[in-house]
Amino acid sequence: MHESTKATRYRSTALVAVVEIIYTYGASEIDALIPLARSMASFTLALLSAVLLLCSAVQAQLSSSFYSRTCPSLPNIVRSTMAQVVNKEPRMAASILRLFFHDCFVNGCDASILLDDTATFTGEKNAFPNINSARGYEVIDAIKSNVEAACPQTVSCADILALAARDGVSLVGGPNWKVSLGRRDATTASQSDANSNLPGPSSSLSQLVASFAAKGLSARDMTALSGAHTIGRAQCANFRSHIYDDADIDPCFAAARRRECPSAGGDGNLAPFDLRTPDRFDNSYYQNLVAKRGLLHSDQELFNNGTQDKLVRRYSVNGKAFAKDFAAAMMRMGAISPLTGASGEIRLNCRVVNK
Repeated sequence: MHESTKATRYRSTALVAVVEIIYTYGASEIDALIPLARSMASFTLALLSAVLLLCSAVQAQLSSSFYSRTCPSLPNIVRSTMAQVVNKEPRMAASILRLFFHDCFVNGCDASILLDDTATFTGEKNAFPNINSARGYEVIDAIKSNVEAACPQTVSCADILALAARDGVSLVGGPNWKVSLGRRDATTASQSDANSNLPGPSSSLSQLVASFAAKGLSARDMTALSGAHTIGRAQCANFRSHIYDDADIDPCFAAARRRECPSAGGDGNLAPFDLRTPDRFDNSYYQNLVAKRGLLHSDQELFNNGTQDKLVRRYSVNGKAFAKDFAAAMMRMGAISPLTGASGEIRLNCRVVNK
């Protein structure tokens, strides 16, 4: 056993002993126990300080003002480009948000999802969750080009993607939040990691909770972030089994979706996650879940007599609570294993590593 583990167990045992003695013999024993109490207090304070330092380490490396001197026009460049794109195609807000999620869940928020395959690695673009599905790469290219024109060799693709995801949500009615910046770009990518790290549309609730926990996110974060499905579309191949085989679905909703998604063929046919406001970021997603109208099996798992039912009900009637929790969860997701300092690079082209 390591010495630190022994010390922790010793002090925990000692604390229990102190409580038992005071309870059994009364306050007269307190004077004799003061030295031990002081020792335990010092140890506990040191342990707590270490944990707090560890938890804040990533946030200390990232800052919302990271480019305030080197590229002060960055927020306006990203916002204006996203506004043009979303005005032309509202669905792109969901696509960019999904790109960011799929990037962060595979070895951290490092823009690895943007890399094309090379002779030395097979990247994430053609991984099963992304192939013929992930979109918006050209939008990030356009933003990067505009940023490079204003601030050459300064801003990472990872930070551009983080800002674009936030602005897309905001532009379609969703919440705003501070985006911590200072990420650097990965110099490699892994298709196998993308295949194994991203939760799929057939995931159970326990699988979803475990997948998010592996990234340092809570079940509450998972339920809030799933609300991203209040915008966007899904392919028939991803919801076919839910509308044909599952019992936890409204029959009328299933029948309507079957008209767009045959039992065979039509894998790429699209259906909106939310029929009422498919391009408006609101809490309709949770209202749909309560009505048993979740499009994916993994969506309806959040409201299926499980641990997240109460939270889903709360979000379904309190849009502000959802927006607040979603923004907070996005900030936490954006801090997953970023490359900082001398790690990685600032790519000049988001699709390829620098030469």
